[in-house]
Amino acid sequence: MDPQELMSGDNLSSLIERGIDAGTSLALAALILIVGMMVAGGVRKAVRNAAVKSDRIDDTLGGFFASLAYYGIMAIVVIAVLNRFGVETTSLVAALGAATLAIGLALQGTLSNLAAGVMIILFRPYKLGDFVEVAGQAGSVKDITLFTTELATGDNKKVIVPNGSAWGDVITNYSANDTRRVDFTFSIDYSDDIDKAMQIIQDTMGADERVFKDPAVFTAVMAHGGSSVDIVTRVWCNSGDYWGVHFDAMKNVKEAFDKGGISIPYPHQVNMTREG
Repeated sequence: MDPQELMSGDNLSSLIERGIDAGTSLALAALILIVGMMVAGGVRKAVRNAAVKSDRIDDTLGGFFASLAYYGIMAIVVIAVLNRFGVETTSLVAALGAATLAIGLALQGTLSNLAAGVMIILFRPYKLGDFVEVAGQAGSVKDITLFTTELATGDNKKVIVPNGSAWGDVITNYSANDTRRVDFTFSIDYSDDIDKAMQIIQDTMGADERVFKDPAVFTAVMAHGGSSVDIVTRVWCNSGDYWGVHFDAMKNVKEAFDKGGISIPYPHQVNMTREG
């Protein structure tokens, strides 16, 4: 056989083998990609369904976790596909890791808010409609996202609080419990009848249907002030009635004191003149 013909046959055989290898790699890569996409889609759906069934996981957080799982699996699938084509994935993974670290450092504040948002949505220290005080700001919660919490103040100003600041500070939720205690301090003159004043306070508070009978209205002398005897009063009511009970009690007790002859003293000065 002619050497050129033999060489030509070897080349043809080599080309056929390379073609078969390339076709096999392509088929395996396509199979990995298809199976990976199916698995990623299935995991995303499972995570989302689990979030919907859970009372502790918000829909926003469920969607975030589902997307995170999906893209994480797809990243692994892409690396596996590239590996089938002989691409050096070790250096690629290292480069991706370095890029992720650089992005993480650059977005440190944003990622901190994101992590805090996940914690807020997961553990729910407050929810929509609650009146709270977070990061030194007080208002009703209007919206909670992964990055910020939106409050509406009493005079209807819109306040945006970064979740990192909210989660990293003391959170006071005035709406968390169904009931609240309302505290008062009423001052009377030293010449007034203390027992009579306390009875007037008891009767006035007891006449308000919003004030609980149990626990009972509490009254006691708290202090002897510079110009008054101070009587502390504590009552319990539903959280939604707190300010109504407070404002009405301040008016009603004053009027009852007037009718009962109990005076509310106020600071005054006496000027002394020296004769001669």
